Amino acid sequence: MGELLAEGVVEELGTAPSPGGKPPILVGVADNSRLILAVDVSNDEYRGALVNLRGKIAEEMVRPVGRLQGQEALEAAYTLAGELLAKSPVPLLGIGISTPGLVDPQEGVVYQAVNRGWVDVPLRALFAERYGLPVFVANDSHMMALAEASFGSGRGRRRLVAIKVGEGIGTGIVVDGQLYLGDGFGAGEIGHLVVVDEGLPCRCGNRGCLETVAGVRAIQQRTEEEARRFPESALAAALDRFPSSIEALGEAARQGDPTALALVHTIGRHLGIGVAALVSVLNIERIVIHGPVRHLGPPLLQAIGAEARRRALERLVRATRIEFSQLGEKAALLGASALLSSVLGLP
Repeated sequence: MGELLAEGVVEELGTAPSPGGKPPILVGVADNSRLILAVDVSNDEYRGALVNLRGKIAEEMVRPVGRLQGQEALEAAYTLAGELLAKSPVPLLGIGISTPGLVDPQEGVVYQAVNRGWVDVPLRALFAERYGLPVFVANDSHMMALAEASFGSGRGRRRLVAIKVGEGIGTGIVVDGQLYLGDGFGAGEIGHLVVVDEGLPCRCGNRGCLETVAGVRAIQQRTEEEARRFPESALAAALDRFPSSIEALGEAARQGDPTALALVHTIGRHLGIGVAALVSVLNIERIVIHGPVRHLGPPLLQAIGAEARRRALERLVRATRIEFSQLGEKAALLGASALLSSVLGLP
């Protein structure tokens, strides 16, 4: 603590009532004395931010990268981090990186990220060598779980599950205030749970994975297909008005369009299979869903709950609150900030 005081990272706030002897000195984080560089490379848009020590975003950048793979995907991450680094008005405490895939956060190695074409990529070592800062790396779903526990609806709760539905689908699990990673760091990898026998091929090499029917790309494709099949539907009309096909699907569902409602129900049924597995194994009563599927609203949550009740012990499912995150697109960045603050021991 003395070192943090000397560096101005924490500051004295006064004294507390003395139980006897010298009154203890209260200290707290000096919010803007340092910043954390957070980078999220898990979607078609890379996101980066400078975050203060209370989780407030001071500067944010978004860079479309499409489906970059391999070294090109890595170079795009370097570019975003470098641009943000140049904008920081105060010293940086470190870099937190949110990445898709199977990640060893202790070593900072991405063992496999299907969406990025990365295998055994030492992200921590690469960024630390380039920028000379402490670097911490974790799976994007794990980051979102940390964000919920630190800044979201799970704040103050000892246990929660965050499900990220994006290009991929993954889960972060918080138990007793700590991330549960599993022996091989793969706890919560429900995106590659097979939910459709002999279904569509998945980039992981299997068929019928949850990502192939409920991931963002799958939803976009199905929405456009259904709109073409039913050109007179409210869904087809909504596609002309909304920039996102998922937003269009949600709007048509709100209007009661049967085509849209049927598709939302199907998506929810598939996600409900994953939720049933989580509830049965973990019995954690707060599940928070992240990603653009929030635009599908209550019909999606109802379909998820109904399928989960059908597949798991109903008493457990009924005791489980399933809701959308309120943190929006910044969740992974906030999670990276929370991880770095925790590792560095900030109060």
